[in-house]
Amino acid sequence: MPEVLDYQPLIISSKGFEEEPLTTVQQEILDLKKEKNAIILAHNYQVDAIQRIADYVGDSLGLSYKASEADADVILFCGVHFMAETAKIVNPDKTVILPDLEAGCSLSDSCPAEKLAAYKEANPGTYVVAYINCSAGVKALSDVICTSGNAAEIVQRIPKDKDILFVPDQNLGQWVAKQTSRKLKLWPGCCYAHVLFTVQSLEKLRAKFPGAPIVAHPECIETVRDLADEVCSTEKMLGFCKNTQSEDIIVVTESGMLNRLRREISGKNFIAGPTDTCACNDCRFMKMNTVEKMRDALKYLSPEIELKESIRQKAFVPIKRMLDWSR
Repeated sequence: MPEVLDYQPLIISSKGFEEEPLTTVQQEILDLKKEKNAIILAHNYQVDAIQRIADYVGDSLGLSYKASEADADVILFCGVHFMAETAKIVNPDKTVILPDLEAGCSLSDSCPAEKLAAYKEANPGTYVVAYINCSAGVKALSDVICTSGNAAEIVQRIPKDKDILFVPDQNLGQWVAKQTSRKLKLWPGCCYAHVLFTVQSLEKLRAKFPGAPIVAHPECIETVRDLADEVCSTEKMLGFCKNTQSEDIIVVTESGMLNRLRREISGKNFIAGPTDTCACNDCRFMKMNTVEKMRDALKYLSPEIELKESIRQKAFVPIKRMLDWSR
């Protein structure tokens, strides 16, 4: 077992927090947004400078709803590639742009569409539940999409006689199987960032904050989930952190979430879940987006997300099913 390094914990406090004035680049973005009739959607894992000027900040489920309801000519999606693809799937006539087209996802990459197609061919009758963290090609091969916030609810809606394959996150799938008592076949994929959290690093942190509850994302490994006081999606973390009596809360997910917690919940200290080598955990793909890239994307309406219409139409069906089932 590797030794856990000794480092100062990362604490983002909302006590006495005040927003700083907008920078010149941030103001440029807001001006361009108005000029282009755009809406800015940002994931909870984006940097604080991006979250501050977004029209909506949320998790994948909330972002999916906002994308489907968007009343704008342009959607600037600040997240990773599969998220912007989802926005394009539900908005074929709108221009969807991503600040950095290389902002990918290790989880999405773990399930190539051609491998899923081969599995389905070898296992006819399989009902595919796809976590939204997957490509448009995988969505097009799926029966229903889910997010971490609604995965258990979605699986419960599926008839009991179905042979279910859950793709691509095996950790989320394992958690859903326990929550629902349903038998699921799990695709061997994971989020490279969430699996870096360990029990030993969290136990060492909890020793410094003995009264602090731990809230963890279900993409974490089982031993970390078992240690946590609450396991939930990033959106549901807001409710947990608001309702807990503790002023100190250990948040085991990507560090960008702490910025939103600080902005929306006053009087608390949010402590980043550590890994064995760092006081917090950043997704390198999420952090590829910057305010400078946002500005340029709006200015030039590029890089734009483009999809084959045949793929888009097939991918829309399971997304629509998810949105309908989750209302």
